[in-house]
Amino acid sequence: MNPDPDAVPESDEFWRAFLTRGDSNERKVRQVFRRIPHGPRCKMCAAPFGGFGAPFMRMIGKRPSDKNPTMCNSCFEFMAKNHGGAEIECTFLFADVRGSTTIAEGMSATQFRGLLDRFYATATTVVCDHDGSVVKFVGDELVAMFFPLLTGDQHAARAIETAQALFRATGHTDGDGPWLPLGAGVHTGPAWVGAVGDGAHTELTALGDTVNTTARLAAVAGRGEILVSTDTAAAAGLQPGLEARSLHLKGKGQPTSVVVLHA
Repeated sequence: MNPDPDAVPESDEFWRAFLTRGDSNERKVRQVFRRIPHGPRCKMCAAPFGGFGAPFMRMIGKRPSDKNPTMCNSCFEFMAKNHGGAEIECTFLFADVRGSTTIAEGMSATQFRGLLDRFYATATTVVCDHDGSVVKFVGDELVAMFFPLLTGDQHAARAIETAQALFRATGHTDGDGPWLPLGAGVHTGPAWVGAVGDGAHTELTALGDTVNTTARLAAVAGRGEILVSTDTAAAAGLQPGLEARSLHLKGKGQPTSVVVLHA
């Protein structure tokens, strides 16, 4: 992420243009970065912080930021300098471990931490490989965002593909079952996306009902289920005839229609 340093981003218009159109060269560079082994990576530009590509990344000024190691220093400096954001159309993926209390009960705390570390590393790789951004991990839950700056107009399809790839990577299609059982929700809609916080605590985040609805979908998804809102299914061009449900989600006044994908 290396936008024009002379731009003045103190407006919704700047952020909306940046987040929805961005720069085709930035997308091309990210495509290259994410193919260079290996993680962890900058959650914005996908620059690798490890492997044989790391020395080259450091040469061009992309190393983990001292203030926020989830981003490279150049992306973090842009976010820290240019506070603000805009409401844009994007897609969210929440993936939550099923039965984590029972799983933790059967192993030591250190072993459980190792299992979650494996999940974090796996999820980060899968999300980056599909042009998404890891917003955060909350305990045993992944929150990922897909928006036009990184995906073009294909953010709904990319989020669904990511969920399916994550389920495969965690063993849901293996004969012995998953090494970590998941349920997931995917939803598309308007959200406020931008930089919040101050100084070392600056983050790229997203706010709004779309985010909350996705979290609710993940919360009610069964083991091995990906609940996709019908809006997202239509935007991604999913084939008709999939299992459909009407859900009464906590805190929502109206039922939410979804289709169900199985691992």
